[in-house]
Amino acid sequence: MSIQWFPGHMNAARKKAAESMEKVDLVIEVLDARLPQASSNPMIASLRQARQRPCLKILNKSDLADPAATKAWLAHYSAQPQVSAVALSCRKPAEVAKLPALCLKLAPHRGTVLKPLRMMIMGIPNVGKSTLMNALLKKRVAKVGDEPAVTKTQQRLLLGNNMVLIDTPGLMWPKIDHPSDGLMLAASHAIGVNAVIEDEVANFLAEQLLVHYPQLLLKRYGSSPAVIDGPGVIETIARARGYRVKGGDLDLEKAAHTLLQDYRSGALGRISLETPESRAALLASYVVAPSDALPQEVQEAE
Repeated sequence: MSIQWFPGHMNAARKKAAESMEKVDLVIEVLDARLPQASSNPMIASLRQARQRPCLKILNKSDLADPAATKAWLAHYSAQPQVSAVALSCRKPAEVAKLPALCLKLAPHRGTVLKPLRMMIMGIPNVGKSTLMNALLKKRVAKVGDEPAVTKTQQRLLLGNNMVLIDTPGLMWPKIDHPSDGLMLAASHAIGVNAVIEDEVANFLAEQLLVHYPQLLLKRYGSSPAVIDGPGVIETIARARGYRVKGGDLDLEKAAHTLLQDYRSGALGRISLETPESRAALLASYVVAPSDALPQEVQEAE
């Protein structure tokens, strides 16, 4: 299944972000620590690199991610030019409090009353940008929700006397090249529910867990070692929880939803869906066809 999701308001938001990029000193890109590169919008990199803006990549929800994978991603990003990376949970104020100092290191020529550091917070929907804004400012200034695309307009706010924050709506990109990226994003609830088939997303997630985290499935649902595929995991969950529809058949839809919710909440354990090594392998196996090129309007933005 190839998932695509690019609501109309996101195109306007992209254009506004491109205009604002000229007047910012630093980009704070919020990623999902469980799938850092799959949750990184390629348009963000193109926009900031065109203006040669440094970037602080925040691997948010790190408390839900596999610590070993997160460590590898931090090393991967920190090796890139003009990039620094940190893993944290935006829901933990003590961790968020460290960010202003990290930002100043990336733009040491700014951060005074006369030259405040201007930072733009960017990222895909439902990755934690609004939660980060609220934690940085220590008050509720951005609407937070458990659905993608809650924020739809840009806002500019002061952080003390020497820093300015620009919050942007969650941005997807017009075409997700890798089907597995779309499935990872859907599993992590970054894509609107109307654009996905939940059963297929749950089957994909179950198969990833069978390969990389079978012990977590066994601990949570008593998954048998004989289970060899995603549908088998879903059936196991339905039996373990006693999910039945009228007539006695297994309620596989409810079981699929349970798996996704347990993954998203962390009830299953600390799970990462990709590593730098798995990402490199994916890219090595993928050849871009002419028809896969980005739309002209995106090429112009790059």
